[in-house]
Amino acid sequence: MPVQTYANHRRTVFLYHAVLMIVLLLTLIGSCVNLYKSFGDHQRLYSAALIFVLVLCMILLAIFARSFALKAQDRAIRSEENLRHYVMTGKLLDSRLTIRQIIGLRFASDAEFVALAKRAADESLSEDDIKRAITDWRPDTYRV
Repeated sequence: MPVQTYANHRRTVFLYHAVLMIVLLLTLIGSCVNLYKSFGDHQRLYSAALIFVLVLCMILLAIFARSFALKAQDRAIRSEENLRHYVMTGKLLDSRLTIRQIIGLRFASDAEFVALAKRAADESLSEDDIKRAITDWRPDTYRV
């Protein structure tokens, strides 16, 4: 695996982010067309409406499955970085830090983590600003 940096740290799962989303979009379009064409035919209307509702449910399932996994990961990151900060300083992370800032801090090496956490809290740095400020990148290859 190549060295992780700001430029390549985002993770894209091709089958999920591209293939599944395109298939769901095309299925939604097809079910809408099918439903529209079924309005005059009462024999087809029920099945067309059912297909449309099922497609909407699949889209919601894909969205929620991703968001729930990311929310659980965010909670784990917050706990890990809080513990990391506590081990290094004997204090928990500054309460002014948002979860997005803490997520950005997870890539900072131990050498710059504490100073960058303080700077992020004092200057209200965004997650992206924090990532850009990191000079010694600590890879996170186990994310969702």
